[in-house]
Amino acid sequence: MLRRKPTRLELKLDDIEEFEGARKELEARRRPREEAAGGEEAAGPEPRSREQAVSERIGYKPQPKAGGRAAHFGSFEF
Repeated sequence: MLRRKPTRLELKLDDIEEFEGARKELEARRRPREEAAGGEEAAGPEPRSREQAVSERIGYKPQPKAGGRAAHFGSFEF
């Protein structure tokens, strides 16, 4: 792989204005959804931990370990 000198990036006023516009549009879209949900997350029977929230968001469903004891291999315990 060829190495080259780093490219200089400049932030222009137009870029900042475009970012602010996109951010406001995203917030405007997000508000009605939150109002329609009525704060379901906060009104749940028990608050979810951060780990549970992340697992749910990415679709990871951990399986409980069988037996609750250490893993067995032959007559050895780990």
